Amino acid sequence: MVLFALQITAELENLTNLQPQGGCDDPEFTYLFKLKCQSCGEPTQKETALSLSESVPLPVGKGTTNLIQKCKFCGREGTVTMMPGRGRPLTDTLSEAGKFAPLMVFECRGYEPVDYVFGVGWKVQSLAGTTFDDVDLSEEEFAEYDEKGECPVMISKPSSTFVVLKN
Repeated sequence: MVLFALQITAELENLTNLQPQGGCDDPEFTYLFKLKCQSCGEPTQKETALSLSESVPLPVGKGTTNLIQKCKFCGREGTVTMMPGRGRPLTDTLSEAGKFAPLMVFECRGYEPVDYVFGVGWKVQSLAGTTFDDVDLSEEEFAEYDEKGECPVMISKPSSTFVVLKN
């Protein structure tokens, strides 16, 4: 079992606290990424969708996981289990320093997550306190005008990485 932390960053202009709509542990937020088989190294052709609200029973033993999937190349089965409680929003301070914020941790058996895809369902707050809901980052940019702060706001160049965590 290996733990992978999905970490995100972006350029935030007059914005802070970029996170999923319902917070970092939003049960309805969908994470999209490809998986690479740890047995044969073959990546999945399509992105896999995971959310905290969807789980399946483990085939052996007790417990649940968020995904059970067979590698189409070698046939080995793997699981991905989401581990809430370790994420935090991307702040303007982290963004300005070029640092990443951890969003979600995944316990992976037989797979490695790769190529996270930014999509819909984000929220962010202006430095003046205005909240922007249902932000779509699928085009890798978001721009609005904050009337309360009387300034333009923008998210650009979102990027992500998966980091192996020590147990």
